[in-house]
Amino acid sequence: MTEVPGSPPARRLLLVHAHPDDETINNGATMAKYAAEGAHVTLVTCTLGEEGEVIPPELAHLAADRDDTLGEHRIGELAAAMAALGVTDHRFLGGAGRYRDSGMMGVAQNDHPACLWRADPDEAAGHLADVILEVRPQVLVTYDDNGGYGHPDHIQAHRVAMRGYEIAARRGHRIDRVYEICTPRSVVQAGFDKLAAEGRDFPFEGIATPDDVPGVVDDELVTVAVDGAAHADRKTAAMRAHASQIAVDGPFFALSNDLGQPFFAVEYYRQVHGAPSGRADDLFGPEQEPAVPSGGEQR
Repeated sequence: MTEVPGSPPARRLLLVHAHPDDETINNGATMAKYAAEGAHVTLVTCTLGEEGEVIPPELAHLAADRDDTLGEHRIGELAAAMAALGVTDHRFLGGAGRYRDSGMMGVAQNDHPACLWRADPDEAAGHLADVILEVRPQVLVTYDDNGGYGHPDHIQAHRVAMRGYEIAARRGHRIDRVYEICTPRSVVQAGFDKLAAEGRDFPFEGIATPDDVPGVVDDELVTVAVDGAAHADRKTAAMRAHASQIAVDGPFFALSNDLGQPFFAVEYYRQVHGAPSGRADDLFGPEQEPAVPSGGEQR
């Protein structure tokens, strides 16, 4: 597309995530690819991730049950990750600290009056609608209705994204296409097969299984596969920036459970709203094949 000097970028992508680091693990290669191609990439993060489990011992004092300053620290980690990905527009829903991390499902933190899980959905979605009307994206990306793996903040982020989409449409801007993050089952299995074939020691306590990967779906449910292999190094750097939450070893990583798993430079999406795009390799279209690269390529 030809752009008029001084006009907004022709392609505008909005991603809604629950905590700092979710965006890089799930969509880092996608964000880097589109940013490098000149698209306007906007990230809205719903909480500061205050309840995250801290990996490095030297940062343990930041945890919620000690200094409770992890959220402020993760603001800096997110900024460093976005710099690595080339993303310049990243915001917190309603402003930094407006909504607190709710912790895992069923814990006492779910009842904190400021947590995202307890937020009024219309109020929270109204904040997102304001961003939508400002940026006017054609594409919205977020989790499925289970948040990928049942975390309350991920579920709420999905609800906020879908409700914000509806509110913004009533207020004058309908997003062309809405996608949920997913990973095809064959690709997950190929990634773990590669991990097993490495034949070397990892700095992790153990190895995860495909069942530990959120958002796994049957291959035929995938609508779009974005090949970000050319930007895999940017994704790696962004993951390393989230050092309080992620340990990286080559093309593998571990979270606080210290179980190694592969990460992917091809990232996958299921379209849930908007004009049908067919199976494609571009969130903006046009229709093209295939959705799942042969062999389930990963980094």
